Amino acid sequence: MATKKTSPAQFIREVRSETKKVTWPGRKETAVTTLTVFIMVTVVAIFFLIVDQILSFGIGVILGLGG
Repeated sequence: MATKKTSPAQFIREVRSETKKVTWPGRKETAVTTLTVFIMVTVVAIFFLIVDQILSFGIGVILGLGG
């Protein structure tokens, strides 16, 4: 399978052309998305903290280390 070689100048022109087709998010959409990510990360971190504490307690009870 032969591939077509592209010159660096042609590559840059194609990248610029494709970049113009991108729909960039606005400031509000970016802020809402960022806030959503931070909230979800916090929720998942708390979930794993709780699961970890439960598993630690259970293993401690099984091994007789306390609990």
